[in-house]
Amino acid sequence: MSYLEKIFGRSAQTLVLENLINKKGEFTYLSGIARETGLSHSSVARVIEPLVESDLVIEKRMGKQIRTFTINEENPVAKLIIEFYNNLSALQDEK
Repeated sequence: MSYLEKIFGRSAQTLVLENLINKKGEFTYLSGIARETGLSHSSVARVIEPLVESDLVIEKRMGKQIRTFTINEENPVAKLIIEFYNNLSALQDEK
């Protein structure tokens, strides 16, 4: 369990954010996020919408139905979240 989960709980949104942070710079599919986090496709779709609406996550459509996502590294709030996550991960690695 990551420090992020220990602090904020094991919520779907936390798992999705952590997954996207670990894949920053890459676009990934909903189904890939679902598989890697153990969440259902519908749960990922539900929790990713507010992240896209708040510009923390960038959505890129490929065709009519295929949606891909990445963390928005240019968003100031996303930058802070990434920095916070990296600092927590570094602390966890020290133990």
